[in-house]
Amino acid sequence: QVQLVESGGGLVQPGGSLRLSCATSGFTFSMAVMSWYRQAPGKEQEWVSNIDNAGTANYADSVKGRFTMSRDNAKKIVYLQMSSLKPEDTAVYTCKARVVAGSSNWEYWGEGTQVTVSS
Repeated sequence: QVQLVESGGGLVQPGGSLRLSCATSGFTFSMAVMSWYRQAPGKEQEWVSNIDNAGTANYADSVKGRFTMSRDNAKKIVYLQMSSLKPEDTAVYTCKARVVAGSSNWEYWGEGTQVTVSS
């Protein structure tokens, strides 16, 4: 059974930091490209970052320089370290796994964790 469980969200003041985690099971984590997405109230879902199985990460311009994504293949967890948080970072953050094997590919999503940036 595939599971992706996000944690680490909460309420933080502007300028603060949070670290999100996404614990996974049920698929070959080391082969997966992992991503973080977010969705703010009344807005479309937005891609935030991804990391390939070699550990190379990419970021949306809106978070570049403030967010850092990493992965621990032994623990099958990805992290999103968020710093210098702004009110506009408020959203539900969700992780996604994409596994490609030959001509097949699978996508798995977590349920999300709420991040609220407010004074």
